Formats: sequence, C-alpha cells, structure tokens
Amino acid sequence: MNLNQILLIGRAGTDPEMRYTPSGTPVTNFRLAVSNNRRDANGEWTEDTEWFTVTAWERQAESVNQYLSKGRRVFVDGRLSTRQYTSSSGEARTSLEVRAFKVVFLDSPSGESTTATEGVPTEAQSYTSQGSGSREPDENNLTEDVEELPW
Repeated sequence: MNLNQILLIGRAGTDPEMRYTPSGTPVTNFRLAVSNNRRDANGEWTEDTEWFTVTAWERQAESVNQYLSKGRRVFVDGRLSTRQYTSSSGEARTSLEVRAFKVVFLDSPSGESTTATEGVPTEAQSYTSQGSGSREPDENNLTEDVEELPW
C-alpha cells in the first residue's frame, strides 16, 4: 500500500491567484504559512514558519478564489507533488507543492467570528475536489477526526 497525504492548518500568506488551463479548467494557487512554537537554546520561545504552495483545481479552485483571502485560517488535506521548471537564469529547479483534495475555512472572512455569513463558507463548510457529495467535517470534531487517522 502507498500513501501520499499531508494535513496542514495555517494561515493564507497570499490572496489566491486563479488562472485557467488551455482546456478551460480553473486552477488556483495560494501560499500557506504553518507556524510551530519551540524553545531555542536559551530557553526562549521562538516561532518557526514553514511555507507551502497549495494548488486547488476545478470547483474547489473557484471557491478558494472567491472566499479565501490573505490571513484567513484554513485546513488543507492534500498530497505532495514535485514540479520541475527552469528559472529565469536558466537553472533547472524543483518545487514541492501541495495539491489540495479539501480546503476547509476555519474562520470568517473578517477573522473575528465563526458565525456564517449567508453564502460564505466557515469551518463547518468546505469545498472538495469530489464535489458536493462528500462528507463535510463537523466543526467541533475536526481535530478528533484528524487524530483518528491510522498513521
């Protein structure tokens, strides 16, 4: 059995950018900052931040583009993928990216409240690449669901 899955909770570091493939499929990218607090050698608390490029496709891309904005907290369930490209200086480079299966908005657009605004998804609402038939996570059991994973 093989598995390639990554679960992230963080804040959008950029506003999403949507584009279309030549065949008309919507694709949205955004940067996600995931922070971790730890003690340094002097015993002081310090914060380390990892940055991820997240890519959403199709209906999910449209929803992320419409509702996500810089600073909003999101949960991303996806898989890691590598992309090879040539830099402007001609160097071959590799980029590690997250292809989102699911993006769940964990706060309101203003960041002040989790009360849903009509038509705006909050933590109880998500958009998945499988469409509207997928199971939506319960806002109070998000952490519990993640902890029950077999790995």
